[in-house]
Amino acid sequence: MKLAVVFFFCLKLAGASTAGSGRDIGVLRWNSSALRSLRTAKLPAPAAARTLAIVHTCMYDAWAAYDDRAIGTQLAGALRRPASERTEANKEKAISYAAYRALSDLFPADVNSVYKPLMRQLGYDPNDNSTDIETPAGIGNVACAAVLEFRHLDRSNQLGELAPGAYSDWTRFRPVNMPAPVPLALPSTHPIDANHWQPLLYVGATGESVTQMFDAHWAEVTPFALSKADDLRLTTKFAGPALYASKEYEDQARELIDLSASLTDRQKMIAEYWSDGPSTTQPPGHWIELAEFVSARDHHALDDDVKMFFALSNAMFDAGIAAWDMKRTYDSIRPITAIPLLFNGKKIRARGGPGKGTVEMDGSQWLPYQPATFPTPPFPDYVSGHSTYSAAAAYILKSFTGSDRFGYSVTLPAGISKIEPGFTPAQPVTLTYDTFTDAANEAGMSRRYGGIHFRRADLDGRLLGHLVAEKAWAKAQTYFDGTATPNARTLLSAADEK
Repeated sequence: MKLAVVFFFCLKLAGASTAGSGRDIGVLRWNSSALRSLRTAKLPAPAAARTLAIVHTCMYDAWAAYDDRAIGTQLAGALRRPASERTEANKEKAISYAAYRALSDLFPADVNSVYKPLMRQLGYDPNDNSTDIETPAGIGNVACAAVLEFRHLDRSNQLGELAPGAYSDWTRFRPVNMPAPVPLALPSTHPIDANHWQPLLYVGATGESVTQMFDAHWAEVTPFALSKADDLRLTTKFAGPALYASKEYEDQARELIDLSASLTDRQKMIAEYWSDGPSTTQPPGHWIELAEFVSARDHHALDDDVKMFFALSNAMFDAGIAAWDMKRTYDSIRPITAIPLLFNGKKIRARGGPGKGTVEMDGSQWLPYQPATFPTPPFPDYVSGHSTYSAAAAYILKSFTGSDRFGYSVTLPAGISKIEPGFTPAQPVTLTYDTFTDAANEAGMSRRYGGIHFRRADLDGRLLGHLVAEKAWAKAQTYFDGTATPNARTLLSAADEK
């Protein structure tokens, strides 16, 4: 039987959690706090995925101390507690201290307003900095400290140690093309290479002038299960983006023009439902919210949620790293630049803007179905991050639950559109996903409806996400069953004890 989630889209816009059934499990409470902070922090998708992975890894590593087989990612089995201490209360307390430490590090501005009040609400002292591993608070503090120490050195530049500004690019990436306004002004003052990404210039949601910058360093971040960001690119035959002057290059552009001309209200709502742009939890957070639905649907216990969110968040973390490696390697042009270049001076039929329907226009004026204040994300086309994250998430949820069955639906009210507010959709639209795979495929397709990605970027992103998740799922199992190879930290600790 399908479970309907009515007006979920409205809840997302309001920043509400989707955890259901009135269940009060520690993992979900801290998960909701993390998502709340993500909405206000406005982190890019890869950093959002890393954030969620850190929070859930800290909780997992603390929880593992109270399991008879599982080991932590940093300290292996060094924190193991005897069977007599493996109570739900101890697990809840340990993971709460771990989550509190993680989120305090990731979002220090929210400590006093969000995390300390939640700790007190749960009956814990946020000022308990104990490192006594014979106590749940000490377990949580020590486990998370080890994860944070490791992640502070993962080249994400969270602390601004490699270049000024948290998470800023430190690789000195320079785009081939100069930034250009939206819509593209042709003839251009500077020559445009039709095979490479062009940064955009536009006015943002609060009236600020935006010059796009690519976080190219994300291809250098230390992954969870991959040995390096380029593992799959070098071992799997990916087609790469279509090249200028090829038939496929023009065909992929015409496909998006035709989609633009014939967009239905349903397709527009698919594009918006999966958009996950600024002031949202980004695609990784969206799938974490969908996993909350799975938790409620399957009546998860604490142990189930710890393991599911650990595997899911780390798979999406690696998906972002692998996708950004592709983006940096190919540095491929976006539709918002390629289509005006190809069809400059030629008449096309496409969507004319809010309330204008399909009109005839000069091809240089084509725009994607996106808000004017965020016309296209600030990085190259190939591969689609949405497609990669979504395929990875679907694989993990399918693997964890033992079935592809999802049974999820969401009803989007009339007029809810952010791009065409008040009149799109004309009638409520219900999106239904029988399987996780259905949802992931539609998330990928949403970027073509929105004019954000070409076909190949979508389809190869789906393949990449699936392959990443296979590795992440296999790696997670080795932590669950205690067979993971000890890392350098664990080996060093063992040597010190001898």
